Amino acid sequence: MTLEIITSRALHPLRHGFFTRKGGASSGIFKGLNCGFGSSDMPEVVAINRTRVAQAMEAEGISTVHQVHSADVVIAPFDGEPRADGMVTATPGVTLGILTADCQPVLLADAKAGVIGAAHAGWKGALAGVLENTVQAMRDLGATDITAVIGPAISQRAYEVGPEMLDAFMAEDPEYSRFFAQGQGDRLLFDLPGFGLSRLRAAGAEAEWTGHCTYSDAERFYSFRRTTHAKEADYGRLIATIRL
Repeated sequence: MTLEIITSRALHPLRHGFFTRKGGASSGIFKGLNCGFGSSDMPEVVAINRTRVAQAMEAEGISTVHQVHSADVVIAPFDGEPRADGMVTATPGVTLGILTADCQPVLLADAKAGVIGAAHAGWKGALAGVLENTVQAMRDLGATDITAVIGPAISQRAYEVGPEMLDAFMAEDPEYSRFFAQGQGDRLLFDLPGFGLSRLRAAGAEAEWTGHCTYSDAERFYSFRRTTHAKEADYGRLIATIRL
């Protein structure tokens, strides 16, 4: 089966893609293109999947970080997998890769300046400032006109949270209450992509979301929350990539 790659006109002409789970070598609960070594999938199969992604990107390899829901950003190329949630580079040929399974995969570019970035932005990282820090790190490398695209992520209708999460956001800025809608009882529905778009635009980037919900489409996307609700043992990770 061929790989399915979601792209955005906003990032052209740079080679990039939000890969779905289609076309991978993993089986069972990981069926498809699981690119996460952090899962309990067989490492050799994950390596096959990553090789397929690299071939699709016409890249020798993919630079990834050890994601920890932080606001930390590193400059590629680098050795190993540093603990961070954002990456930037101005080095031609370097391919950046972000792994997600409900959190926001964000690809950023200033094609004219020759600077790209990628960020993993769950609610903790987004609230801590990983998106703004990635934009600033790109500017430090010479970017001025930055475009950002949020890929498949959990949508508001599927993201039920408790009141304590609203409290955490309100402590940062009372205006953030607009990203929460009333759910059942004391439950709330959080708009993660909407929050990400707001933070990116406030940082001066042009930003859009592809509109794909990871929770709602099990055929195409892995979802941590859907796996939890189904009481499955583990879940795969999607990959989003961009290269100069």
